Amino acid sequence: MSKRGAIWSRGDVVALRDIWFGQVWRAIAGIAIEDAGETSVFWIPPGAEASYPVGPDGREIRIPQLEFTRAERRASAPVVLVCDTRQPWTLWHFHRPDGAFDRWYVNFERHLGRSAIAYDSVDHKLDLVARPDGSIEWKDEDELAHAAGLGLVDASEVRADAERVVADPPWPTGWEGFRPEEDWAAPDLPAGWDGL
Repeated sequence: MSKRGAIWSRGDVVALRDIWFGQVWRAIAGIAIEDAGETSVFWIPPGAEASYPVGPDGREIRIPQLEFTRAERRASAPVVLVCDTRQPWTLWHFHRPDGAFDRWYVNFERHLGRSAIAYDSVDHKLDLVARPDGSIEWKDEDELAHAAGLGLVDASEVRADAERVVADPPWPTGWEGFRPEEDWAAPDLPAGWDGL
């Protein structure tokens, strides 16, 4: 694998961020496993720090808007995340608490850029769950329709990307059996994670 464009070393903590309206909308801390520039792989262990948007009532906001506050939580499931800047999605490998592989989760999004502390994208709302038995399940189709109605995303473009994934699945990847380093503790978001 070419290391051209690599900026993270194995074990570096990176903020995996969703950006909207020039602000960090949500973020989760991941540990770099491998960085080849165009393709980067991260480990998100249970307990990894995450930030997400909430409204005045404290409930999570799902559709991007200008006004929000942030709340924090910790990741509950172990995940290997494969990010390929050439693709309009990221591929999440969810594992069970015992470490066994459970499912793939395709998050449709557009890559924005990388920095020393962050991998940035814009979430396109639609998601796909694929299981080893071959079954698939669409998620958040209502959010895609809502976001498209607001002019935030192009639903036909996102659905075309989804059709490509179903026609030519980007899994398996070889990361399904990944085991982390024993000394990799659940990370907090790195300093400066909320700035652009």
